[in-house]
Amino acid sequence: MQNTKPHSDIINHNREAWDKQARANCEWSQPVSPEQVAAARAGQWEAKLTPGTIPASWLGDVRTRKILCLASAGGQQAPLLAAAGAEVTVFDISEGQLDQDRMVAERENLPLIAIQGDMRDLSCFDDETFDIIFHPISNLYIPDIQPVWRECYRVLKHGGRLLSSFYNPVVFVGDRNPEDAKQGIIRPLYRMPFAEQEHLNTEQLAAKQQNQEAFVFGHSLSDQISGQLKAGFVLAGFQEDYQPVPRFVIDPYLPTFLATCAVKTGNHL
Repeated sequence: MQNTKPHSDIINHNREAWDKQARANCEWSQPVSPEQVAAARAGQWEAKLTPGTIPASWLGDVRTRKILCLASAGGQQAPLLAAAGAEVTVFDISEGQLDQDRMVAERENLPLIAIQGDMRDLSCFDDETFDIIFHPISNLYIPDIQPVWRECYRVLKHGGRLLSSFYNPVVFVGDRNPEDAKQGIIRPLYRMPFAEQEHLNTEQLAAKQQNQEAFVFGHSLSDQISGQLKAGFVLAGFQEDYQPVPRFVIDPYLPTFLATCAVKTGNHL
């Protein structure tokens, strides 16, 4: 059994890790350009839920729609949606990531609201506030995701849509031995649910802490998909997508990005 930190400490660590990512201008911290904003104002835009393209009907016409970009700061999706005519609020645990959205909003004169907080607690928003929640891959950074689905359901209007993406949990089951990866070997070791602070060895944990890398959690498909149904949503769309830049041995062999479009109907299952 490895030494573990309380979940609150892990969340704070992950917040600091994403602040570091923002300072380093990582892939998910690179703000959109003035040209991209101008194109969005002209109706030419695409918000990324996975690396590929989601069905146009999932977002539809966003003009005047109230959209919550949940745990998706970084100056990318929220500014484009705002430029396309939506009333956008971006909510994220990382102030560094949020600063990227604030910078673009000021640069482009976009009416965008940025709020810092934990995605599991949306108590700063009233019931039935938003038409759409845009929630790209991020719930792997929290230990429990059912609160996210419950809060999303609460703050969405009747008929509102939750667009969410997450990893296929198969990416978390393999041993992290780099020699196996070099040889293309997948050696199953971990069961779901998976938590790095509980399953990685002392050396691996120390390396992540020293490098200030975010700790991740692997959630089952039951938690990811049935969890949305349990919260009251009805699944209206599902899509798989391949990883364009493989990180795991399994990535070239099956789509490891999953995305869902869920609707608040008002009828709990």
